Amino acid sequence: MCTRRFGERASGSSSIHGGMRRRGWSGLIMAVICASAGGVALAQNTIVGTPHDLSVSGPGPIHAVEEEQVCIFCHAPHNNTGQTPLWNRYMPETHYKIYSSSTTDARIDQPSGPSKMCLSCHDGSLAIGLVASRPPNNPIVMTQRTIPPGPSDLTHDLSDDHPIGFRYDRALAFQDLQLRVPDLLTDTLPLGKHGEVHCTTCHDPHDNHLGDFLREPKYRSTICLSCHDLRGWDTSSHARSNALITGRAVDPREKLPYNTVAENACANCHKVHGAEGHERLLRFRIEEHNCLNCHNGSVAAGNVLTQIRKRSRHPVERYVGVHDPAEDARVMRRHAECTDCHNPHAVMGGGPTVPGYPSLGEIDNSLRFVSGIDRSGLPVENSRFEYEICFKCHADSFMVSRAQVSRQVHQTNTRLEFQPVNPSFHPVIAPRNNNDVVSLLPPWRVGSMMKCTDCHNADDADNPFAVKGPHGSIYEPILIDNYETGDFVTESPQAYALCYRCHSRASILADESFPLHSQHIVRGRASCAACHDAHGISRLQAGGRSDHTNLINFDLSVVQPASGGLGNRIEYKDLGPRRGSCTLTCHGVVHVNFQYGF
Repeated sequence: MCTRRFGERASGSSSIHGGMRRRGWSGLIMAVICASAGGVALAQNTIVGTPHDLSVSGPGPIHAVEEEQVCIFCHAPHNNTGQTPLWNRYMPETHYKIYSSSTTDARIDQPSGPSKMCLSCHDGSLAIGLVASRPPNNPIVMTQRTIPPGPSDLTHDLSDDHPIGFRYDRALAFQDLQLRVPDLLTDTLPLGKHGEVHCTTCHDPHDNHLGDFLREPKYRSTICLSCHDLRGWDTSSHARSNALITGRAVDPREKLPYNTVAENACANCHKVHGAEGHERLLRFRIEEHNCLNCHNGSVAAGNVLTQIRKRSRHPVERYVGVHDPAEDARVMRRHAECTDCHNPHAVMGGGPTVPGYPSLGEIDNSLRFVSGIDRSGLPVENSRFEYEICFKCHADSFMVSRAQVSRQVHQTNTRLEFQPVNPSFHPVIAPRNNNDVVSLLPPWRVGSMMKCTDCHNADDADNPFAVKGPHGSIYEPILIDNYETGDFVTESPQAYALCYRCHSRASILADESFPLHSQHIVRGRASCAACHDAHGISRLQAGGRSDHTNLINFDLSVVQPASGGLGNRIEYKDLGPRRGSCTLTCHGVVHVNFQYGF
């Protein structure tokens, strides 16, 4: 703006100042503003021809009917308000609804200083032509009296805009470790005299060569990442993906400026102004729409949308406005959202892995930097193990689902079910060194550990091109394969496909681990679930009873107490390796201390 001399021509225009003939004293105002900027403005372009050129020859739909001066709409050498820099507009007296968020550590106050100057036009309340250097009854006549509704009209509700009016200092950066220390900011992002963030921190009202009067480029969200230091972002898929956004249902009010996910970066999910999801400035109010807008097969390679519409699923579409990143998983309201399990700022490709292989249960790349609940029931900021993420909802939380099967020992807390001090458990938290398990298929062996997703996964997870993870399945409850839990089930590879992924069907039917397996599941048509509780049996929930080894926890819809003066009880006793006894009634047959063994 300040680089031209009087009479110098702009590209495609007539003489800009022409010795002040056309613009009057606008050249003087330019000189005063440049001087007050301490020379920084010498590198800036002219305001002429930008949306802030509101003169009669301005390019936009909002401009003066006759006024030729450019700077008068904000500045005047005489009869101004007395505010720096030669301010020529009245300041709005509005009390604004300001941004708030459960995850911000900043104290956000009402706009002040330069921000109020911007809002004197951009809140849409004051007439654009109402300037201090003119009588109130003789304003500059404009094509539109105020800024019309649209992206430039921020209104009195600033809760859907990036916060301003807060102090950005070292104390804030030390409190929020995902903010850069302000000392590292360049001079191109100036803070207020007390370290406040203003509109003018991101916008230079006199320089539009980057578009939207931005001080730093939008490309790859350079301007956002100047302040925000998001954990895991640099190596994340969203920062590196070259996937084209073609087909993405972008917000029709604000088209994305670039062609790929990586180039648009933060803007794929967030809007700086006018965000539908006010907290955290999400592009869409409904949380999962920000994810499924790409992960519906239109941009991302995998189609998660088809998974969460299956018969059994994590029902992300059932809840709106319930999830809060600051929530305590142990007391939060029932819900399921994508960000309960995934951190979009850190998620990477290459995971989740194909299920069915022993592991230490550690998270994969899709679960980086996600909170959880550890094996002791305590919150952890960054989960190390996959089960810690699952425990947020499926352990001590009020969100625990009811049991699929009515059990002798009723339990729904998976954290307690998997504890290695239990009489029996599937080895999710720790190995189960039980030599009785003779039916394991390679690569499984005694001492192997597993993940929740070895059982709870997409029904097509074995397909290398399918979306993996517990988004949805045709088998309940989100199982990778079929697992019949009813009574009078005809045994087949399909009926117990889930069990037979790890346990040899031939070994089971040959009675290698239990001499009456074949008798029960083939001839008696009793399901695996009639006797076995897949997760484990909690020592605490079992009330101190110890005879629940080998995952024995009878289904009460199939097994009834032994009656007729025989104690009216259901009881299993472990008598040593592959030996035991039962007291119960099943399919009308009464067992009283019925012993088996080799």
